[in-house]
Amino acid sequence: MSDDRSRQGVGARMPRKEDDRLMRGRSQFVADIRMADMQDIAFVRSPIAHGRIRNIRIPDAIRDFVFIASDLDSVKPIRAVSGLPGFKVSEQPPLATDKVRQVGELIAMCIAPTRAEAEDIAAQVELDIEELPAVYDMLKAREPGSALVHEHWSDNVFLETFVDINIAAALDAPIKVSRTISTSRQCMAPIEGRGVVAHFDNRVDQLVLHTACQMPHIVRSGMSECLGIEEGQIRIISPDVGGGFGYKGILLSEEVCLGWLAMRCGHPVRWIEDRREHLSANANCREHHYEITVYADRDGSIRGVDCEATVDSGAYSAYPFSACLEAAQVASILPGPYDFPSYRCRTWSVCSNKPPILPYRGVARTGVCFALELALDAVARAANLPPEVVRMKNLVRPEQMPFDNITKKHFDSGDYPEALRQALTAIDIDAVRARQKAGEADGRKIGFGLSIYCEQAAHGTSVYSGWGIPMVPGHEQAGARMTPDGGLELRVGAHSHGQGLETTLAQIAYEILGVPPAATRVVHGDTAMTPYSTGTWGSRVMVMGGGAVATACKELSERLRGIGAHLLQTEFANTRLENGRVIGPNGDIPVKEIARIWYRRPQDLPPGVHGGGLEVMAGYKPVRDSGTFSYAAHAVVVAVDQEIGAVEILDYAIVEDGGTLVNPMVVDGQILGGLAQGIGTALLEEMPYDGAGQPLASTFADYLLPGAAEVPMPSIGHMETPSPYTEFGVKGIGEGGAIAPPAAITNAINDALRGTGAEMLVSPVTPRRIVEAVLAARANAGQRSAA
Repeated sequence: MSDDRSRQGVGARMPRKEDDRLMRGRSQFVADIRMADMQDIAFVRSPIAHGRIRNIRIPDAIRDFVFIASDLDSVKPIRAVSGLPGFKVSEQPPLATDKVRQVGELIAMCIAPTRAEAEDIAAQVELDIEELPAVYDMLKAREPGSALVHEHWSDNVFLETFVDINIAAALDAPIKVSRTISTSRQCMAPIEGRGVVAHFDNRVDQLVLHTACQMPHIVRSGMSECLGIEEGQIRIISPDVGGGFGYKGILLSEEVCLGWLAMRCGHPVRWIEDRREHLSANANCREHHYEITVYADRDGSIRGVDCEATVDSGAYSAYPFSACLEAAQVASILPGPYDFPSYRCRTWSVCSNKPPILPYRGVARTGVCFALELALDAVARAANLPPEVVRMKNLVRPEQMPFDNITKKHFDSGDYPEALRQALTAIDIDAVRARQKAGEADGRKIGFGLSIYCEQAAHGTSVYSGWGIPMVPGHEQAGARMTPDGGLELRVGAHSHGQGLETTLAQIAYEILGVPPAATRVVHGDTAMTPYSTGTWGSRVMVMGGGAVATACKELSERLRGIGAHLLQTEFANTRLENGRVIGPNGDIPVKEIARIWYRRPQDLPPGVHGGGLEVMAGYKPVRDSGTFSYAAHAVVVAVDQEIGAVEILDYAIVEDGGTLVNPMVVDGQILGGLAQGIGTALLEEMPYDGAGQPLASTFADYLLPGAAEVPMPSIGHMETPSPYTEFGVKGIGEGGAIAPPAAITNAINDALRGTGAEMLVSPVTPRRIVEAVLAARANAGQRSAA
């Protein structure tokens, strides 16, 4: 690793290369693509959540411009299966056949020269749908007699899981705290929605899709299955992508439909998602319900955790992650960073008449962190202990590392108690408690909240092979090639949609080869030009993609040294590569000159030179691929107006440990963006549905997102405990900022409300929910006084 972090290698806080074009408006998103004879697509979508299609009436004048399921007779449905025992398979037709199972499900595809004209055509299509009872409540959906989303199933459960590890030993604990906790359904809301431009390239006999996605190679596999053509006949190109967060990590019905149409019509076609489609029709996330009990001793030691968790997975299993991923992960990750001896958890992945659920930033971790951290604060109150004391009592200790927790999660490294200590210092806990005692002149109440999480990132083959889903990561590959003028090209199958990979991967290459990041070009997002990869998800790219780049560059450096040794008239063993130069006992030569000789003066090369030249493709898998464990302690101070329910975040401190940081500036950006999303989850964002399964937030007037006024500038502290299993000791950290805020903020609000008897257990904690809880607590107190 570079000792001088002001340089350009691993650890350097250098500005992102890609920001120049992004900030100048010179980037290219799907909606920027223009092709000759391109026509636009609008879809006829289901206006109801559950119904049987009796008839689709298409006027003769527009019949040639409208396509329905019977037209796509050779197209197969989307199937995202799992090998977990008991998993029920759903089939999602690209265009609805006999039934619709959610508002916004695609029924017909309409084509015209412009989107407006296509929408006019769609408005002329008449639907005759027999409405059926909507399954809108995931708890009621599990009850006997509930309407069935898929009639051939016996119930509405994709999958049930159960784990019991000696829970009986905890049942006699002196403290037993039980809570019912839930998180509301959300939309991911990236700044750019989904979009597809498709055309058929007759010269190479290939279907080409430009699509805003995180996983180009996985989308190609899914398209191949649905369209019934070889993967080599499909090329997926993801240009610049304006945020993903999991929303762009699935195969879309729209992609399948446009792929089929492009092969049929002979000209390019385009669909650009509008925000109403995004909010009302496409995938959601994070609707969880927990019945959780924590057993503890009087000193705050956790004896055991018992939980029943339900996740609303929507109508279909989304490809490739499947409907089981979210709920099944709850059982394995609920213990978080704590060490305790007894545990039981049962989970249900429930099918409903809502859009499919996706693994949004943090996947199930935001929900389990919310449930467990709120319950731990309740334990602290029951034990009459400060919340930090309970956490310090139960956190995994650094001397236990590496540590296998109660669900066999392998913690690679870390000092969790130190992160907590630093967060308490950053927030100045003594001053906060003094302020609480003094009171506020405006009558508001001050609250302090904590939340600690751990994030398993960069899961590999050993983890995902057990899920039996269509995607199992293996060796991540990367290509490194010197250009004739001494530049460097890196080719990776992962995709950047805001993470700064064009900068950070170039920094890794610089660390090994000494080629400046400015002279390094990262090629990604194109299945025709990059090695196979499962893509960008699960905070994996810096571990897996970065490791692959390092491996390829190391092999390339050996070849450069071999040529350099010959040119310097010395033995290979006498050379080293530093700062972009091969150095020998009596001189040195720039790698730029070696590249020029390889390409343009081959007569000067040594006999027996490697025939692969200055181009390397290499694969990488960590020594142990069960994942890295990054973590953080979040501490927050809020002011709550109990009369109107207003919450102001006064101070926020984050102390994180992402192992060795390739670029701390990029890490800061990841944490700040995650914090903004976490504040949205905590206080604002909610996708409600009525009893008919109708979404009640179809615009940003109804679905509220945090802005500059709601997001404070936090203090961020970096700890760097290197992972023992990865290149440079890096860990994944892309999701962490979004995991802890809902729990920390809600704990702070509950601390502020402590004198009222109100307790918030549902996210988002809206002003209305606060006022209702305070009024209910006052009414209960009045009834007790009267009695």
